[in-house]
Order: sequence, then C-alpha cells, then structure tokens
Amino acid sequence: MKIAIVNDMIMAVEAIRRVLLAVPEYEVVWVARDGAEAVAKCAKDTPDLVLMDLIMPVMDGVEATSQIMKNSPCAILVVTASVGKNSGKVFEAMGHGALDAVKTPVLGMSGTAEGSQPLLSKIATIKKLIGKSTPISRNKTNSLNIRTNFPPLVAIGSSTGGPKVLATILSRLPASLNAAVAIVQHVDVQFSSGLVEWLNQQSALPVMLASRGDRLEAGKVIVAGTNDHMILTSNLTLSYTKEPQDYPYRPSVDVFFESLAEHWQRKATAVLLTGMGRDGAEGLCLLRSKGWHTIAQNKDSCVVYGMPKAAAELNAAVEILPPEAIASSLIDRLTYYR
Repeated sequence: MKIAIVNDMIMAVEAIRRVLLAVPEYEVVWVARDGAEAVAKCAKDTPDLVLMDLIMPVMDGVEATSQIMKNSPCAILVVTASVGKNSGKVFEAMGHGALDAVKTPVLGMSGTAEGSQPLLSKIATIKKLIGKSTPISRNKTNSLNIRTNFPPLVAIGSSTGGPKVLATILSRLPASLNAAVAIVQHVDVQFSSGLVEWLNQQSALPVMLASRGDRLEAGKVIVAGTNDHMILTSNLTLSYTKEPQDYPYRPSVDVFFESLAEHWQRKATAVLLTGMGRDGAEGLCLLRSKGWHTIAQNKDSCVVYGMPKAAAELNAAVEILPPEAIASSLIDRLTYYR
C-alpha cells in the first residue's frame, strides 16, 4: 500500500514513518512539508493513501484535501495533533473528501512511537474501503407484532463528504418538520459529539446522538454515535451491535437500513449520500422493495461517487438529486405524509 505523509513537523513525520515501518506492506512513497507541496506531489505520484496534517504553512490540510480530491483523488486520512481543538477543520476536511481523522503518534523517550495503534487501525480500515468490500453476513431476529405510533421517518446514510451535505439538507428543513430524522455517518466515535454539535449550528431541528433505548421521534434528528452499528430493534428502540465485526464501514448504513426494513411498519423515505464504497446501496434497494421512497445523491454533487453510484446500479433510488433538491423533495413528501 503506497502511503504519503504530509506534515511540516520533522518529529511528527518520523513518528508516523516508524509506525508505518512496522507493517511490511506499507510503503512511504513521499513526504510533503505543506499542503501546496502535497497537491503537487499527488498530481505526479498519486498514492493509495495520504496522511494529512491540518495546520501547516503555505496551504493548510483543508485546502490541500479539497485540491487533491478535485485534481488527483485518493484516500485521505487527517493525522494531526490538534484533532480536539480543531474539530471544525476536521469536518471541513471531511466535507472535501477526507475519510476520517486520528491523533498524530509521538516519539517516546525510547524512540518508539506512542499512540500508534489508533493510526494503524484507521489505515487498516481504509485499506478495506479502497479494496474489495466484504459481503455482509448478519443474524436476523424476528419482529414482534407491536402496535405503536410510527411518525414519518427520514433515514439518511453518508460517508466521505457527508457532513457538508448533511448540513446543506438539515439547514433547509423547517423547525416545524413533522418527521423523525435518523442519520448514519461514517465517523469515528471520538468525532461523533463534535459532528452533532456542528450540525446543531446548521439545523433548526435539534440534533442529538443516539443512545441505547432511544426512540425515533418527530421533530428530532438522531445521529449514530459509536463505532458499533446503530440498529432499530423489534421493540422500536435504537440500539448498537458489533456484528458484523469485520465490516469496514462503521457504523454501517446497510445494517441500519436493513433493521428498518425489518421493523419499521410505515413507508418512509431513505437517502444515500456521497461516500466511498457500496455501504447503504443494498439496504436502500431493500427499502425500495418494501415500498419506501428512496433518494440517492447525484454524481456531480458528490465528493466521492461510490455509495450513490452503487445504489443507482442496483436501481435502488427512485430519485437521484443534488443536496438542495433532496431537501425540497423531503419537505414535499413529508407535507404529503401529513
């Protein structure tokens, strides 16, 4: 796997390099000291993965991510010492196409890199994402016949570039929306709270993390909040499951959509947004077969046209729309559902 390092700190570059040396199949193909240098090197020698710092001279990691994804797209992982203090920049970078973010490992007194495991774990996951996806195997449980109120529901799945698109859609939904909104965004648990806080600034509807036992309620937006998969259970409460454990997309859109197909007894709307891979495509197809209205983001507006493309190939989407039109379609349909 060809990996590039973008960081202006010599000690940080050395720490990352030592972490990568522990895995024989990882090859550092080049190092850039700022974002502009990274953009130029990517154009000449595009790696499989770029480990991108955020705060750098000349050009920061956000702008570098944007230019790389436009000109020579590849997988990008934000690796920075300032993850917590710069969550806004993290989400900006993800909006331009970065897949995830992790804290930079540091060299200890012994010369070994401390904090290497989180970085190696993220890289291993991305390796699966850019390779062949693993078929999903799930243990299903039978639904109980429960009589309850099912509010209108909008279920949304998103990945690379998703935060920005989610903000675009939520910012156009009115505070009076008579529907529950559930979101599965591929993001690590350490950033889920920051994502919710950021989305709350864009949305007239309250946005909150999903906890075990929560119910889908009209007028609220709920976001998957752990590295396990969010699911709807047979008693119509939300929960999390580790299975499938080897599935690279965490939390998985497919797992959530399939639980909705099994337990949600009212026709609703499901949306699949920008992202790498195929997660959510099969689930969207299943929901369409159950009578749901299904929407996929269009190619031109996607940072990465992977998940919506897979959905289109499966004929899983009734509509294929840009983000602004998705919001309008949701409002029109939810007005109809009343």
